[in-house]
Amino acid sequence: MAEGRSQGALGLSGVSSMTAHPKPAIFVPKTGDERIFAVSPAGYQVHAMHGPERHWPQTNCYADLWIEILHRLGTEPAAAFGFTVAQDFEGDQFTFFKPPLDDLEALFGLRVTELALYDDLIGHLRQQIARHRLVLIELDSFYMPDTRGVSYRETHGKTTIGINRLDPVAREVDYFHNDGFFHASGEDFDGLFRLLPGQMREDTLFPYAEMVKLPTAPTEASELKATAVRLLAHHLARVPVENPVAAYRAVASAQAEVLAERAPHAFHHYAFNTLRQLGANFELLASHLGWIGGDFAAPEAAALRLAEGSKIAQFQLARALRQRRFDRFDGALEPLVADYDAVIASLRRALSR
Repeated sequence: MAEGRSQGALGLSGVSSMTAHPKPAIFVPKTGDERIFAVSPAGYQVHAMHGPERHWPQTNCYADLWIEILHRLGTEPAAAFGFTVAQDFEGDQFTFFKPPLDDLEALFGLRVTELALYDDLIGHLRQQIARHRLVLIELDSFYMPDTRGVSYRETHGKTTIGINRLDPVAREVDYFHNDGFFHASGEDFDGLFRLLPGQMREDTLFPYAEMVKLPTAPTEASELKATAVRLLAHHLARVPVENPVAAYRAVASAQAEVLAERAPHAFHHYAFNTLRQLGANFELLASHLGWIGGDFAAPEAAALRLAEGSKIAQFQLARALRQRRFDRFDGALEPLVADYDAVIASLRRALSR
């Protein structure tokens, strides 16, 4: 999500005494409670699509973010995931699936567009929150307490969050991220918004951000389902010509042999972008088909087999890297090829009825 980024920063000034060169923000609202939803991280209940019984409770930061945003809007997140049927293997990864913005508008009346950042970052965020627009922004997980044990205060990495509440005086932010709703404050707040000494220079790039214009009323349930089925048929017409799981299997063992020579952390990056994206993608498709109901039981079951099989294959990959033997890993991928064909064929039959 790097297209259209500003090439420089004017500063994140006027907020913290820790900023090197204070400059007044141009756009700061004079009123507004600076929050979108009346919700607190304490006791927050995640949607069932993030439940512990799922094969992949976390998918990727952008898709997970939308599940919880749609949950807070009081609509059905599963309706958004018909597009997953068109996932492809891109040679080095499976498609990083993201709800298409056109789908979000057609289904829920949400209008999402890039938010240009060119002045004081906090000022931009406050301006949009005061206009009741949710801002989605790529920030550094190093300063996100919810990533404790993974990247919090350990490694730097970009990830997308949705900002619900911002208090620059108290140095607090409440945000949607991955499979939940969280809080950061103090030095974490300063780190997230680049207020720590040395974080900002005149040539530092702004983070990528989008703003979400929320609908005035939810979509009626019958209209939502009809639109979802129409979009599912649209995305089914866009599936890859060749079976993407077969394409992955054809190169997976050779990729694994190279991976076996790398440091252990390389496994996590590889698995996230291959088997996790494959399995999580098709578990979301299964949720979508289960929500629609009717004639979609067969493709739903095949998608769930593919989701579970991808998890098994990930375990086999980890074992293969330890043992330097890759036959079981290849064998774990074999049934996934047939499961993919079953998903597509049964979906075509269901939609033709």
